[in-house]
Amino acid sequence: MSRRKKGPQLTTDAFSNPLFRLGWGSQAPVEATEYPLTRMTGNYALLNSLYRDNWVVQNVVSLVPEDMVREWYALQGVSPESMEALEKVERQTKTRARILEGLRWGRLYGGAAGLIMIDGQEGMLDKPLDLSTVYPGSFQGLYILDRWQGVVPGMELVFEGGEPNPMYYSITDARGHTVAKVHYSRLVRFTGRDLPYLERVAEIYWGESEVEALYKDVVAHDNVSANITNLTFQANVNTMEVKNLPQLFSMASPETQRRFWNTMQAQSVMKSNFGVQLVEEGTKLTNSQYSFAGLKDVYETMCLNLCGASHIPMTKLFGRSPAGMDATGESDLQNYYDYVDAQREAKLRPVLEKLLPVLCMSAWGAVPDDLRITFPPLWTPTATELAAIAKQKAEAIVSAYQAGLMNVDTTQKELKKLEEETGMFGSITDEEIAANAGKTYQDATALRDPLMGLGLGGEPAPFEGTAQDAAAWDYNPYRDLKTGQYTNGPKKSWTGKGKKSRIEQKIGRKEAARLSHQIFTDFPDLEAGPEIYNYMNRNHFYQFRVNGPGSYSFIRKIPLEGNREYIDLLSKRGGVIL
Repeated sequence: MSRRKKGPQLTTDAFSNPLFRLGWGSQAPVEATEYPLTRMTGNYALLNSLYRDNWVVQNVVSLVPEDMVREWYALQGVSPESMEALEKVERQTKTRARILEGLRWGRLYGGAAGLIMIDGQEGMLDKPLDLSTVYPGSFQGLYILDRWQGVVPGMELVFEGGEPNPMYYSITDARGHTVAKVHYSRLVRFTGRDLPYLERVAEIYWGESEVEALYKDVVAHDNVSANITNLTFQANVNTMEVKNLPQLFSMASPETQRRFWNTMQAQSVMKSNFGVQLVEEGTKLTNSQYSFAGLKDVYETMCLNLCGASHIPMTKLFGRSPAGMDATGESDLQNYYDYVDAQREAKLRPVLEKLLPVLCMSAWGAVPDDLRITFPPLWTPTATELAAIAKQKAEAIVSAYQAGLMNVDTTQKELKKLEEETGMFGSITDEEIAANAGKTYQDATALRDPLMGLGLGGEPAPFEGTAQDAAAWDYNPYRDLKTGQYTNGPKKSWTGKGKKSRIEQKIGRKEAARLSHQIFTDFPDLEAGPEIYNYMNRNHFYQFRVNGPGSYSFIRKIPLEGNREYIDLLSKRGGVIL
């Protein structure tokens, strides 16, 4: 009888080792972990207790908002006088402090609101806010309410900022009675951590408390810290071996037990580095000390968990310098400031963009069309870093100018913009910029000065054609008046040791610009005058005169190779050697 071969068949078996809880059908300890849905944000009493009792929670709630408003904001295209009037309104109404308060309670409770108070509109809170009704000086400030203090969102929704939010809010008193109905245009919202839509609905369109996400890590940190503290009381334990101790406590008379107890107390009092301890002959004394090795690592692990959960580095959250050689914490702080920048864009900008038109109406009586908010950088560079930044950016701007990509006035504006970041080039006036409107690099270099017209040197002489004063033009007897190009006149040669060589070479505009920049960098104190200077650079010998700061007239260029004797002869005839 033939047997039919069975083909491959699907089975339900798998790797399994029940003895060691491995594989199919075994529940490993990790697999038993569950994450039940809990909403601690709604536990008002617990959040209050944590904030008032735990300094770590206070830092988690407060540090990020404080850094968000530390550098405040800047407005583009606003005159200093107008900005001063706006800042005056902010100071009188303590707007900055109120926004900080709203951000803080939004992070703690998951939500808070700031009621925009306008003088004379107390009975119009349920009506949309009309900016035309905000008169100069009428803004009274923000009234901050957290989500548990008496601001209750309604069920009617409206799209605000690209997401659904309540159209109306009810303001209630301590007894829960509604005292006012507020239109959403009169409120600025402060929310905690962002949630999915259904969870936002569950939180009545607020966010999640920052404390909820790191609650377990806070508990672990506090328990480890408390246990380490308790261990210090058991760091040193003395042990005395007493014969027949069970019989002593069980059979001895109360008086004997009392004397024994008094003896032990006396021994404890007498024990010190200089005291005497009396024991019966044959009694054994031992001392055991607890080792704290490894506890530091455990505690720091708990701290690092909190830092990761809160997005705040160790240097900020715990006020501790990082451990390890060459550890400065700068990289951690830079990452932290990147996170704060993201929070400024996500949480602070919507508040300011809604509130700023009201502030403008109260300060100026109008709202500019091109109102644009920018946030200054949080990271403050050192003096060395500022100098390097200024040098690199200024060189990039000047290079673009010399390449003909920008006019003189545009270049001046770009240089002046660096004042906010580096504190330099702020002395370039608007009059200088206006005077150079439309001028190109070719126009400005009529004096062979690559930096002419940038406010870094003397004032440029006006260009009037070929009939220039010889003192204003680069003096060169071999300038072609038609083309404006410099030559070295008739070709000539000089004989040295039987060799002929072409002595002087042409100096192009780019080379003149490079040399001018190099000379001005190396010798910024050269004074203008008829004096001839001898200068060696890149295997060439140059002679030039100084027209002014950064402005030079190049007379000749001679290669060093093969022309040493001629160069020595020129040097002996005169000229200052640089």
